[in-house]
Amino acid sequence: MAASTTATPQRIALLAFPGVRAFDVSVINEVWGVDRTDRGVPPFELRRAAADHAPVPMRGGLSLTPDRTLAWLRRADLVVVPGLDDHLTPAPSPVLDALRHAHDRGTPIAALCGGAFTLAQAGLLDGRRAITHWSLTHLLREHHPRVTVVPDALFLHDGNIWTSAGTAAGIDLCLHLVRITHGAEAAATIARSMVTAPFRTGTQAQFIEHPTPRADRDADALAAVRDYALAHLAEPHTVASLAARAGMSPRSFARHFQATSGTTPLHWLIAQRVAAAQKLLELTDHPIPEVARRTGFGSEVTMRQHFAGHLATSPRDYRTAFRQQTGSSPIAR
Repeated sequence: MAASTTATPQRIALLAFPGVRAFDVSVINEVWGVDRTDRGVPPFELRRAAADHAPVPMRGGLSLTPDRTLAWLRRADLVVVPGLDDHLTPAPSPVLDALRHAHDRGTPIAALCGGAFTLAQAGLLDGRRAITHWSLTHLLREHHPRVTVVPDALFLHDGNIWTSAGTAAGIDLCLHLVRITHGAEAAATIARSMVTAPFRTGTQAQFIEHPTPRADRDADALAAVRDYALAHLAEPHTVASLAARAGMSPRSFARHFQATSGTTPLHWLIAQRVAAAQKLLELTDHPIPEVARRTGFGSEVTMRQHFAGHLATSPRDYRTAFRQQTGSSPIAR
């Protein structure tokens, strides 16, 4: 079902200044700058906001042409800050002032990778938890000691400020921001068009090693188990049953699963069930107990407990809020 093109687009400000990373700029543009309304994704208005309209130089001979000044941040529903090529580059004073004013207005702000350094320069991370690329955590601690640097996560939020780890974790954060604003199906549609994973939890480890060919073989076996579990979410899965499918002992399976995915088998399974339940709540009018059954929770009570832990809401309230926000009606009945 195509999204309504008459809906008011969410306004996204890409904050541009010399030194921003081209990769992060591309991620932001790919998530919010491509029109996918014909595939059911809501409309976005992405603007490149800078101190003036002069081209912003980036590494590799690239440049970014702003189409709005920093004053446009007053209209933005979300401000996204790319990472930096030189993570200690001082941001221009007008940029820092614009970020402070946006924060004072209550506008959500998200920083990808080394963009956390820009937020820290603005003082927005003082006394807050934040994450950046695993190789930069020591620099963030050293240069901004008032920031509580979390050593190992993909993304996190503290209040209305979001930060992410490096490179691919920026994609995860951007998709998560779509998910919490427009629903799991919209985020999954964008992920499919980008040929990337539709859902990785922010608490997964950001640095995962594959040191030997044996580890790669184990990763293949585990990938097959994950595919099976996703295709059969309604079935009762345990670590022992999944381990048997991978041809491993439960202890070995749990150890290898965490080494290759950054989370435990049960935490991963619950997160996938929550994501699947979100889609059913968005796209169907199935009763809550039926959604719980189809996604493997077994009971409405169990699903409600996990929704509270993952989304800080109940399944019923999630469905109501999603439909009020999007004005959508169920597709399948």
